[in-house]
Amino acid sequence: MTTASIQINGDTDPRFARVRTAFASCFADGLEHGSGVAVSLEGKLVVDLWGGHADAARTRPWQRDTLVNVWSVSKAVLAVAVAMMVERGKLSYEDPISAVWPEFAANGKDKITLDLAMSHQAGLNGLSVPMDLAGLYAWTPFAEALAAMAPLWEPGSRNVYHPITYGHLAGEPLRRAAGCSVGTFIAREVADPLAAEFYLGLDTAREAQVAEIVTTPSVTESAAEGPYPQGSRNPVVRPDVPNSRGWRAAEIPGANGHATARGLAVIFGDVASSTPSLLSPTGRAAMTRERFRGIDSGDGRALAYGAGVRIFDRKNFGPRPGTGVFGHPGWGGSLAFGDSESGLGFAFVTNRMQEFGEGADPRRLRLIDAVYDSLGT
Repeated sequence: MTTASIQINGDTDPRFARVRTAFASCFADGLEHGSGVAVSLEGKLVVDLWGGHADAARTRPWQRDTLVNVWSVSKAVLAVAVAMMVERGKLSYEDPISAVWPEFAANGKDKITLDLAMSHQAGLNGLSVPMDLAGLYAWTPFAEALAAMAPLWEPGSRNVYHPITYGHLAGEPLRRAAGCSVGTFIAREVADPLAAEFYLGLDTAREAQVAEIVTTPSVTESAAEGPYPQGSRNPVVRPDVPNSRGWRAAEIPGANGHATARGLAVIFGDVASSTPSLLSPTGRAAMTRERFRGIDSGDGRALAYGAGVRIFDRKNFGPRPGTGVFGHPGWGGSLAFGDSESGLGFAFVTNRMQEFGEGADPRRLRLIDAVYDSLGT
């Protein structure tokens, strides 16, 4: 079967027919392997499409319930979970992390707030000691190494992306405040109430639903360079590591959420809607208040952060969407965001990891343009 003959499955509100056309074009132009796209508008699912294959050999068609590792899109789901605990008065963005995690105060980290950590300004973009994947998967060794270390650079002095450590810096305070694991909290308080397919820590019963990550030479080459600047150390995370059972079973809130596009669109659509159920408009405003705008000192990107969510605008994302849209991209292409001005949730998930540069992936740009053209904005 050629990419031009890939069948696009699912439903589209007639108003959003151009999204189906844009999605099909990604396969026809050889950009895609297997993926899904979904849009929620004021709580109603108006786009839910999928196509292609869930395995590298193209023997398993992508299904309605196919799950895929969405990498750093997971960060924004964790941000929603933390925002819920902030709204309940169990956590505070302004308080030191050590207020709920006393061990974290070691080696001069007693003043690092949740705000600094969630906007990638904590000076902890990696560990100062070696750590293997087993330590990452087990949670406690990785969290304890973070708690014991000194900052790699002065907290608050700059922004350097915290690709893996973010999940534990925000996740351990959540775990302690909630009295359960991060994955359990997200399942119970975020995903299940919305019947949204998002899982952090995938049980074996869902193993058959998971898509195989298909990498490209450019992604593999960039991974070899390592995403941890400023002298940090972390487990080596190769682009195909999500194909292992160990990765899928672990809870790594910065990188290993598994989801459908529909599940993510429902979550971010709820948060962005005029009648949200997970967060009040006040809680959403607290999460999306800008904490940093400027240049990532690690890779030179211009960006802006709220509390764990990227704040997308024309300067740091592309021609669409407009100012104030919140969410997060994932390594290789996946993306989810909410747009509170439109009451919209958008998600694109893919198993074909590609390296087009930040914000320039033609797949998601085509889809985003089609969504906003359909809205007439």
